[in-house]
Amino acid sequence: MSRAALIFWLLLILVMVAVDYYRAWQYIPPEWNPWARVELDHPMTPITRLKLTGLRDDQQQCTELLATAPDAWLDHLPLEDYTPVESCPLTNVVRVSRTSVELSSTFTATCPLVAAWVMFEQQHLQPLARQHLGSPVAQLDHYGTFACRNIYHRENARRSEHARAAALDVAAFRLADGRRISVLDDWDNEQEPARSKFLKDVHQAACNYFGTVLGPDYNQPHENHFHLDTSRFGICR
Repeated sequence: MSRAALIFWLLLILVMVAVDYYRAWQYIPPEWNPWARVELDHPMTPITRLKLTGLRDDQQQCTELLATAPDAWLDHLPLEDYTPVESCPLTNVVRVSRTSVELSSTFTATCPLVAAWVMFEQQHLQPLARQHLGSPVAQLDHYGTFACRNIYHRENARRSEHARAAALDVAAFRLADGRRISVLDDWDNEQEPARSKFLKDVHQAACNYFGTVLGPDYNQPHENHFHLDTSRFGICR
């Protein structure tokens, strides 16, 4: 066999292998396919989680992802990068007026944080509210996202994720039937255990969507709220 013929057959074999490889990936669900773009309705898997993490460095893809959200899921405005406080520049951020629930106040947050929240809200928060409390969440009470500071305001500590608007502090959930489920009051509510169960299941489920999730069992500063951020530390407490 000539050298040219050998090269031809080798190339043909490589092409056939590549085609088979491509066809194999077509049968993998997109939430498990590393090459499929993440979508807001994708179930949370380790691959989906990695894709969300990757949005930190891909502003365009993240902006395009949020643009696919149904109006009932999200009302937001992408913002240009800016520096509201010296030494705390904000990049890849959006202004959120509401999600599928009303907000105690509008907030500015990084696009990946908002994407993770929208997915979490639709896939776990609302189902858990209906399961444990028989009513959907109608409003989110929160303490905000942005604060130009180090963690716990310590002078020599690292910067908080709040310093780049990459963290959301959740204080309570107001249900459609008027009840208010408070992290401070209901985390260990023995009189109405459904409230406590709801909060603890919400906290646990959030750990699949956010890099760090902190609550009352972590320390005293978090006794009245859940801290949710998109850091890569992987703390769930």
